[in-house]
Amino acid sequence: MSKKKEVIHTKIWKETPEPDNPFAAAICECSGFDVYGDLLGKISWIQYLYLLFKLEPPTENQAKLLEGIAVAIANPGLRDLSVRAAMNGGVGGSTSAACLMAALAPGAGQYGGAREVYLAMLLWEKCDKDIDKWQASINNYEKDEPIEVWPDMEHPPGFDPHGISCATPVKQTLQYLSAIDSVGALKWLGEVQEELENAAECPLSMSGIAAATFIDLGLTPEQGEMLFLLLRLPGAAVHALEQKQYGWRKYPFFADGLVLQDDPGPK
Repeated sequence: MSKKKEVIHTKIWKETPEPDNPFAAAICECSGFDVYGDLLGKISWIQYLYLLFKLEPPTENQAKLLEGIAVAIANPGLRDLSVRAAMNGGVGGSTSAACLMAALAPGAGQYGGAREVYLAMLLWEKCDKDIDKWQASINNYEKDEPIEVWPDMEHPPGFDPHGISCATPVKQTLQYLSAIDSVGALKWLGEVQEELENAAECPLSMSGIAAATFIDLGLTPEQGEMLFLLLRLPGAAVHALEQKQYGWRKYPFFADGLVLQDDPGPK
């Protein structure tokens, strides 16, 4: 009796081995496109990223949308919990991988993180561009997950619970992205922003912009959650490297809390 051949099922990737080495690929295809023979040097990183997630090349507008949101969230800034976690790792001497893993933990959560984007995208799927549905659902979000992994949301997903008015970068990002597509979720969001903010009792946040962008790109909530995690890592990475170079003596959150006996002083 012959042994059943084990096969990894994937629509994303196909490899043809080298004639003299079955462990090395001669041809790598992504959704039918020869990556190194046809795509390399002919498409951008953003176009390739879209191809990986959607298994088809983006239109010009889709590429612009993805590139725009990628720039907007690439570095969430020093106030962001994920960036600060990476900075803590860097200044403490952690490895590069540890710094990125530290950033992913708070960056995955429900306060400005990837899970909030996921929940906001679920609202988009439920309410679409119906203002009445949004006003009824925005503060009455119910979990769909049968297993309690995440705590209850404490604010409407896609909005800033501590904000007084919509932050300038959020307004600038929405203005730019909504001008790319005249009929999508982003355009509608720009038109009803004030009504939604009144219903939510807090201003729109960057996670809300990201959720609407991913809806316009045709991504699922699961894909949007994953992509949001990925696109925010550059800022965490560079800030971790920078603080590692400065050292803990110039890091205000550590220096005052550490007292060394027989301190040898600076190197």
